[in-house]
Amino acid sequence: MNELRKGTINRKTYETEIDVSINLDGTGVSRIYTGISFFEHMLQLFTKHANFDLDIVAHGDIHVDGHHTVEDAGICLGRAIKEALGGKQGIKRYGSAIIPMDEALALVAVDLSGRGFLAFDVPMPAQRVGDFETELVEEFLRAMAINGEFTLHVRLMAGKNTHHIIESVFKALGHSLREAAAASGVSGIPSTKGVL
Repeated sequence: MNELRKGTINRKTYETEIDVSINLDGTGVSRIYTGISFFEHMLQLFTKHANFDLDIVAHGDIHVDGHHTVEDAGICLGRAIKEALGGKQGIKRYGSAIIPMDEALALVAVDLSGRGFLAFDVPMPAQRVGDFETELVEEFLRAMAINGEFTLHVRLMAGKNTHHIIESVFKALGHSLREAAAASGVSGIPSTKGVL
């Protein structure tokens, strides 16, 4: 595995300016600013449960809505994870978690396959939680998976409270990615193709 598994991405468009840095071998420390408080909270939970170190500073057109900021944060985070993984030698490749948050129960499974894909089956009872539009969870995860080039399955198994549902998803995402990116104890690429 790479000694320093870190990734840094800077992206500027007419709609957003985003800086992301990640350390896959961190301690769960996060410094997050997006201007969207609930989204920041979810990213902090993700970081803690992944045991990564994550810095995100995002300035976007949130006076319009949160869509561009959230989606572009997903693009940058996915690219940073891809960069940090390098050639993926010696990783487990797969990770999954089923995480409860009170009445909510989310299943997340990850394959660091080199192929970006999202399967998302998470009904949201409410359209907003605080300052966050709940449909943006899917947009964020899709942008992250496509740009990180990994397969991501997210399924809600139980849940009524939208805050709890989203929180269980982000915690499960953290656990799943931590497991998939961890050292397997076996050298080389975990694929019969020889590449991921």
